[in-house]
Amino acid sequence: MAPLFPREQNHYDAEFGGSDVATRALSAISLETSSVEGVYGKMASVYDLFFGLPLHHGRAAAIKRMAIGPKDHILEVGVGTGMSLPLYPHKCSVTAVDLSDSMLERARARVLRYNLRNVRLIQMDATELRFPDNSFDIVYAPYFISCVPDPIAVTREMRRVCRPNGRIVFLNHFLSDGPVLSKLERAIAPLTLHLGFKSDFDLPAFLAQTGLRAESIDKVNLPRIWSLLVCRNGQTTDRRTDR
Repeated sequence: MAPLFPREQNHYDAEFGGSDVATRALSAISLETSSVEGVYGKMASVYDLFFGLPLHHGRAAAIKRMAIGPKDHILEVGVGTGMSLPLYPHKCSVTAVDLSDSMLERARARVLRYNLRNVRLIQMDATELRFPDNSFDIVYAPYFISCVPDPIAVTREMRRVCRPNGRIVFLNHFLSDGPVLSKLERAIAPLTLHLGFKSDFDLPAFLAQTGLRAESIDKVNLPRIWSLLVCRNGQTTDRRTDR
């Protein structure tokens, strides 16, 4: 899809595709686990209001793209208040984890309200997933990976618990490849920190440093500054820029 702002190829290569992708920082902003917990603890009561309908299209697109089978086992990492949970097919099995008790409290209420018998909720740190290797067919992180202090460690755990050739799916905001929008996203990164995420999160560096290969990247939501990234577990990084 066309980028929000036109770009020249040379700008992309210099800014995003250079030889330093394997070593450069994913963001200029750092997060601490305690600060993230604090932000989401405070936001839990209003989270659905601000991040519900505006980001719903991305959630629906992600579930559709997964093409979930009736016997598939899905792990949702960073379930929050559980807005994705009613969208899953009832015949699959969903395990959903989050570190925030305030968020999980609302997710539990949603499970009861929708009578979601195929869903189990667990409070858990995503950097230490307490599941055996190869436990899930799909591992999904909606609006989450740029909200954690150590996204590399989280992704390593996501890969470990996903079966070989299973799908790893990220729904997230990544730093734009357009020169104008990317400058804005970098400028506001200290502000978005107070919302618990990093607006300057670097996708090419993330792929290079996690060893993931992008099977597809689609823009979702309005404005289309959010990306649905689908990877196959076990495949090596391919610098794909399907934006």
